[in-house]
Amino acid sequence: MRRSTIRWASALAAGALVLAGCASKEERAGDKAAGGSGWNAGSGAVKIGLISPMTGPYAILGILQQNSIQVEMDRINQAGGIGGAKLELVVRDSALDPGKAVQAANELVGDNQIRMVVGPSLSAFYNAAKDTYEQNAKINCQPGVGTGDFSVLKYGFRSQDPNYIGVEKLMQYFKSKGVTSVGLVYEADDAGKANDGFIAELAPKYGIEYLGFQQTRPDDQTHRPYVDKLKGAGAIMVSSNVSGAKTMAAAGEAGYQGVLAGTSGLQNVSFLDAAGDRAIDSVFSAVNVQFNIRDRASWKPGYRDHVDTIVKKYGVIEGPKSGAKMPKGTAIAADCVTAFAAAAESVKTLDPDKIASAMTKLDIPDTETPSGNRIKPADHEFYHVEDLHIYRWDKDGQGWFITDVTPGS
Repeated sequence: MRRSTIRWASALAAGALVLAGCASKEERAGDKAAGGSGWNAGSGAVKIGLISPMTGPYAILGILQQNSIQVEMDRINQAGGIGGAKLELVVRDSALDPGKAVQAANELVGDNQIRMVVGPSLSAFYNAAKDTYEQNAKINCQPGVGTGDFSVLKYGFRSQDPNYIGVEKLMQYFKSKGVTSVGLVYEADDAGKANDGFIAELAPKYGIEYLGFQQTRPDDQTHRPYVDKLKGAGAIMVSSNVSGAKTMAAAGEAGYQGVLAGTSGLQNVSFLDAAGDRAIDSVFSAVNVQFNIRDRASWKPGYRDHVDTIVKKYGVIEGPKSGAKMPKGTAIAADCVTAFAAAAESVKTLDPDKIASAMTKLDIPDTETPSGNRIKPADHEFYHVEDLHIYRWDKDGQGWFITDVTPGS
């Protein structure tokens, strides 16, 4: 994906190759019987690394990623693995510490049995590790990195909807609803500044006036002054955490009648716990997240199978205040494993250069992926603006639910 205004990293040189082993005819015959693919991975196990916070206040992120990755690995292993070899997961705790994240990346890059690394989550942590991946030819997949340009990378792929396309999807929705102006209330951090740039670039493209960025502070007791400055906006975009809940509260106090919107973070039950009933009628852009759509018949079959397995094995997360629920897994992390396995099987090797090239040629339909999203990473992005949905939060006597309000759906 090319951006005209906002760009990030420059291209990096690739380094040493990870070599796949050889096998005898007898071994190949055994692997064909086990995996049905007719080739031998040359290894007793194909290891995949995960670097994510497993302890501390953000441990839930790592746990959700681990659960979904393990469920998808189990599915592939039951079908015979990759080239007859079973997948194994190696987990490293970043503890939300950039030093630990980089240390873990260096460790896993140096292990030739680790064929792909998922993480480290968070853009700043990944930015500190991606040079190591590129220089050492280590395939990596990122379900927790929202910013940056992956099209300049050789070995890095993203299985998250980038913030940029989330903002563009919202602009499309606003235009369909006749919204002619938008404002942003957000923390003055990297994410806030990035979203400010995205809106400034994209809003005019859709005939929408950008009324500016109101930068919040951690010690704000109320966001009413920020909302009052944007009271004429047809839509206000908010942060995906407690700060965004404060904005929604201020909008309610001010009698704001426009659209309150955000990107994919608004799907989390923690946001609903903070925002409460003020989140009713708010909308968010996200890849397929059908769990809170009550008509299960509308769920994508691969997504439904993955989520059902997650719920059966690990359960659900329930907001203690809101009572809203979400599965205890994140299927976009499982998509990393799906894509890696499909690429390796297509080229019948574990050579990272060949797998990286094969991944750019994938086109896996949304009916066959754990996330229910089409995987087509020609530009190293799994998902694109046409894959995103707009969901609206609603609540009735049975609790919280979402409705797909994507224009044209």
